Amino acid sequence: MTTPAATEVALKWVLTLRSGTSCSERTEDGAFPVMGAAGPIGRTSRANTRSGSTLIGRVGTVGAINLAREECWASDNVIVASPGPTLESTYTYYLLMSARLPELASKTAQPLLTASAVAGLRFPIPPLEEQRRIAGFLDAETARIDALTRTYVKLRELVSERSQRVIDSEIEQHRNLTPFRYLVRFREGPGIMAVDFHDEGIPLIRISGLQRGEVTLNGCNYLDPEKAARQWSQFRLKLGDRLISGSATMGGVSVVKDPSVVGAIPYTGLIILRPARQDVEMKYVEAFLRSSLFSRQIDVLKTGATMQHFGPTHLSQIQAPMPSHHEQLRIVGNVQAALAHADRCDDLVDRQLALLTERRQSLIAAAVTGQFDVSTAGGRNVTDGVSA
Repeated sequence: MTTPAATEVALKWVLTLRSGTSCSERTEDGAFPVMGAAGPIGRTSRANTRSGSTLIGRVGTVGAINLAREECWASDNVIVASPGPTLESTYTYYLLMSARLPELASKTAQPLLTASAVAGLRFPIPPLEEQRRIAGFLDAETARIDALTRTYVKLRELVSERSQRVIDSEIEQHRNLTPFRYLVRFREGPGIMAVDFHDEGIPLIRISGLQRGEVTLNGCNYLDPEKAARQWSQFRLKLGDRLISGSATMGGVSVVKDPSVVGAIPYTGLIILRPARQDVEMKYVEAFLRSSLFSRQIDVLKTGATMQHFGPTHLSQIQAPMPSHHEQLRIVGNVQAALAHADRCDDLVDRQLALLTERRQSLIAAAVTGQFDVSTAGGRNVTDGVSA
């Protein structure tokens, strides 16, 4: 059952829309939060926005929606939407949530959402009593969806912790340590100036090219082939090479599998790993780089450094277990099984989170546009047959 149709009204007639302003006086113990596009970014002693206003990301996290539940300072990254006498504040928040505001942003390098773009949107505006019913219904139903979302996020964390325990147990059962440089040879990519970048030539691998354990050409630049052969030939990648980033997530190892990547050159900050001995299984090295034994040593070596990244100098000081080749293969089998299980769980969680996000958006849109009567609806299945 749908609710009786309400008259569509442009938001400019029922909302006051303005841009926030920069806050120059921030204090840790300020009475009021400073609100940015994605939420609180500090505190201040003054407020420029009343509670009940909806804050819309103007730049940065464009289209993000926050409800000001207390007086606050709205920064210059947001648009402040203050409801007029015909709008209830929480209903206004959900109304704007349903509007898919990121789609209204300018399609430029720095997307921008303007107040005029929001002002022109048209929506049915039901009586205040109906708005309160809709807002109360959505508060309860979105809270239920958000609780389920948190459960899936926690599940992901638990699975990740389990796989980490497997890795650490396998690596740390071997107490005899040897310098990591005896297992692996490592070389950091060269520092190359932007003036050497070309539209075609030899690929220069960037950190964006390390994707899901594989080295790709995503985001690469290109180098003159003659200059690359003359100055950087020692950095050319081979099939089976491992690459790690000295600044990205610890333990992430990417492998050269694609023939189109062979011969490419990694940029500075990316470190090539190759076995130093014939009895070194590189998949075992990958397991070690994921271990807490490795991360603890790197963290100590980085202590006090201005830049929190590591390079060959740090790696040369790392100690690693060096079991027999047969034992390395056994460890690899157990670690890969744990990681495969974690990947399957991650995929499941990603699918469920996407479905919950879609359901949340559809539920809000259906409720504020009157596609069902919230006074008789339960949250389950109310979006069957409706569109966001």
